[in-house]
Amino acid sequence: MQLSACVTDDEYEAWRTVRLAVETGSRCLTVEEMRELDSSDRLLLLAAEDGVVVGSGIADRGDTAGTGFVAPRVLSEHRRKGVGSALLRALAAHCSSLGLPTVGTSVDDEGSLAFAEHFGFVEVDREVEQVRQVGDEPAPTGPPAGVEVIEASQRPDLWPGCFETFGKEVLADFAVYSPLEISAEQWNTTWYGDPMFLALYDDEVIGCAGLNRDADRPERAENALTGVRRGWRGRGIASHLKRRTLHWAALNGLDEIYTWTQAGNSSMLRLNEHLGYVTTHDSVTVSRALPLTL
Repeated sequence: MQLSACVTDDEYEAWRTVRLAVETGSRCLTVEEMRELDSSDRLLLLAAEDGVVVGSGIADRGDTAGTGFVAPRVLSEHRRKGVGSALLRALAAHCSSLGLPTVGTSVDDEGSLAFAEHFGFVEVDREVEQVRQVGDEPAPTGPPAGVEVIEASQRPDLWPGCFETFGKEVLADFAVYSPLEISAEQWNTTWYGDPMFLALYDDEVIGCAGLNRDADRPERAENALTGVRRGWRGRGIASHLKRRTLHWAALNGLDEIYTWTQAGNSSMLRLNEHLGYVTTHDSVTVSRALPLTL
């Protein structure tokens, strides 16, 4: 069994093939999107046996302060042969080389949780997946008085320009076990939706909600960030913006929308339920100190 870093587009596509086979329910970035995130901190690995790819993995700085992120994945027919362990050790070593004190990952099933616990990971948080079937979705009624809603593509300057005011405030209020640490570059790429609807008051962004369509399953999409500034919460802006995404989804041929929400964000979970989302399952966030010694 050999581990190698992804370099060519074919290797990136092989990495995607494993990711799509192992995690069937969530959107995977395209090769082009993955290339946009390339950096010296980010490592994509392939695991191969006799030239046949049997697993893949990723290591990078995590979204929470001082934490690395790893995700080893192995095709089902090649598990319990040491492939996942080899991937995890290599990915954790990369995070150690970045000077990160801890490393985390997400697991969605009992087998993966047992694997993580064997290596000393412990549960620190949970996320909840909720799914909404798209039907004949009417356009929402108007937003609160004085609030204008546009698509971010109409004003390309607004999204990067709102990071210091709107973005940092919304990110600081995430119900996560450790504060988020998101750069302006990340805000402009991975946190942006297409479409992304923006609520404006006095030409300043006070709310957002969007979608990211699944390139491999174009009939479905994942909700992008939904957020509202503190002083505007409780006025129906989040509900209005999410209804905008549902209406857009119906007009553009989508059948299903799914979203992941922190288990501690009870207000967003309730809003999603009110809008017809159905809870499907939890994802467990686990973490441990570095270096990985097992």
